[in-house]
Amino acid sequence: MPLSEDIAAVRDFNRFYTRQIGLLDEGLLSTPFSLGQARLIYEIATRESPAAVDVARFLRMDQGLLSRMLTGLEAQGIVTRAPSDRDQRRAVLRLTQQGSEVFARLDAASADAVAAWLAPLPPADRQRLVAAMQELRRLLTARRTPPVLRPPAVGDLAWVTHRQAVLYASEYGFDWTYEALVAGIVSDFVTRFEADRERCWIAEQDGAIVGSVFVVSQSESVAKLRLLYVEPSARGQGLGAELVGRAVGFAADAGYRDITLWTNSVLVAARRLYEAAGFRLVGEEPHHSFGCDLVGQTWNKRLAD
Repeated sequence: MPLSEDIAAVRDFNRFYTRQIGLLDEGLLSTPFSLGQARLIYEIATRESPAAVDVARFLRMDQGLLSRMLTGLEAQGIVTRAPSDRDQRRAVLRLTQQGSEVFARLDAASADAVAAWLAPLPPADRQRLVAAMQELRRLLTARRTPPVLRPPAVGDLAWVTHRQAVLYASEYGFDWTYEALVAGIVSDFVTRFEADRERCWIAEQDGAIVGSVFVVSQSESVAKLRLLYVEPSARGQGLGAELVGRAVGFAADAGYRDITLWTNSVLVAARRLYEAAGFRLVGEEPHHSFGCDLVGQTWNKRLAD
């Protein structure tokens, strides 16, 4: 999409969102305060004796504008300014008793407004909305917290099935029959689960699922690594290697002599991870599956003699 179209889409969303939050109303949330004033009150209420210069820097607000807003709030008996005990050149901001009551009303009204927006949405749509907001924030700040590996929660396995099917369709051209394979693997994992010998790890980053890997029992002595994937947004951080390493380590600790896996030659990045982890190619065979002509490969890693 050309940059001009991206710009138009962002501006259109901004206009939509300002209507949603009532930014164009005379007062925010049916109060006499503007959005800027309400935000300033919030920052003073939730920080410990903040200096005016620090609040201006955090809000990226012109100090002259901030000073005029503070003067107005002082005149209403909501805010006080006093020199800092540690630095007389810095003005420390505090809410008065009346200001604290104003903040409590604004905070409650804001929570009620958000609840009214969210209430009509089914729980799954609310989760998608919150995840989209978190992703938007991550993209705009260009900062990420490290991925966390955790056990699956309710809904995670269905999500993994969906995402693997979608990603393999977009990246390798697999058709809808691949989704049936993934769903079968996941179903078998749940219905035949052996707690001491099998595991699933979900990789989560900034509140979103960004990958997974499974270890299942193929026999008493052989574990099988299955359904490794990493979201495009999380690649390049070493997450794939971490997932493979976690799977191999668990299989060794569980007493397996070998860990094996089946993949296809087109999954070049995954094959590199397996090689780096010490797997070796032990067999391959052409086949036609998922709407594609493929070369299936079996890889194995010896864990104990």
